[in-house]
This record gives sequence, structure tokens and C-alpha cells, in this order.
Amino acid sequence: MMSETTRICFVRHGETDWNIEQRMQGHIDLALNANGEAQAIAAGPHFAGLPAVALYCSDLLRARQTAQPIAQALHLPMILLPALRERNFGRCEGMTFEEIAASNEDDARAIESRDPDYAAPGGGESRRQHEKRILDCIGSLVGNHPGQTIVVVTHGGVLDVIYRRVLGLPSDAPRDYPIPNTGINWVAISGEQWVIESWGETAHLE
Repeated sequence: MMSETTRICFVRHGETDWNIEQRMQGHIDLALNANGEAQAIAAGPHFAGLPAVALYCSDLLRARQTAQPIAQALHLPMILLPALRERNFGRCEGMTFEEIAASNEDDARAIESRDPDYAAPGGGESRRQHEKRILDCIGSLVGNHPGQTIVVVTHGGVLDVIYRRVLGLPSDAPRDYPIPNTGINWVAISGEQWVIESWGETAHLE
């Protein structure tokens, strides 16, 4: 029996000041900066007329602010899911890599090597734990929406998990693909088969 294909439009949140400073945001609840707000507003009209049946969103502010214009264009409520949050970086949140390296060599070494099982003290998640949380969440959404189209507004680290799942890349392989702020990414999921239809679209921002 063929599985019905669920199409998901994944959208990364707009720019924050910490994106520019390359600070680990994790679960810290930051707002978009002025450019991020403009990106979110520009993204909205792209979704007008899209036959999406639901809009899911990380409950963190930067994702909610990005989703608001999309919700208006789709005439759909935002369904907030904490499971769609960025990875929790524990005591490293709010720091740049240079600051982490200066304060704790173990954290820096694990981040640099992309150690899949390292969780920073202070409530941090390992790559493997984060990956499981995200893939369980997406699996649940696909189960609820067979053959339908949905929109998911989330974070860069979440999109990294999705991209790796599609291409079968290990979590310790370097990231050599773009995940732009308010980039639009289409993935089709049918059973165990995940296919990227388009990735990192930013034409709506030009």
C-alpha cells in the first residue's frame, strides 16, 4: 500500500542580533531585529493562496514573530509546539564560539567535532537527543496530515536535522549547505522516503 505524500514547507525564523553576532541562541527567547521583522513581513505574501491545512510553529518568540505574517496570509491559526524549538545548548547559550573556547575547552572541543552525544551541562541536549525530538515531532505531524500540505516555522538547527535526514548525512558531518533566515524549504514525505523539493529559497526577500 502506497503512503500518501505529505508536503511540508519549513521556514527558518527571521534574523536576530545574535544571528549576526553568531551567538548560540538555543532556548533563549530573543526577538527578531529590524531586519528580521522586515524579512518576516516580506515572507507573508509568498504564502497567500497556498493550500496549506495547518501552520505549526516553535513557541519561541523569534519563530512566532516570523509566523505571524504567514498566519495572516494563510488565514490559519498558529499551533505552537515546544518540540520544534532549537537545540538547548545549556551553559553555552548566549556565547560565541570564541567565548566558549575561552571558558571551557571540553565544550569547545565537542562543538567543533560535532560530537553527537555531548550535552553541555546546564540542561543542554546532545545532537542525538535534539535529532530524536525533531524527527519524532515531524513524524507525528506527517501522521496527522497524510496527503496534505502544512507549514512549519522553526530554527536553523531544526532545518539542519531535516536536511541530514533527507540526505542520510551523519550528525558529525560538517554543514556545507545554506540555511538562510526566513529561507523557504519544501520537503515531501511519503512513509520512510523524504525528498527535498526546494531548499533555501530567498527570492521573496529580494
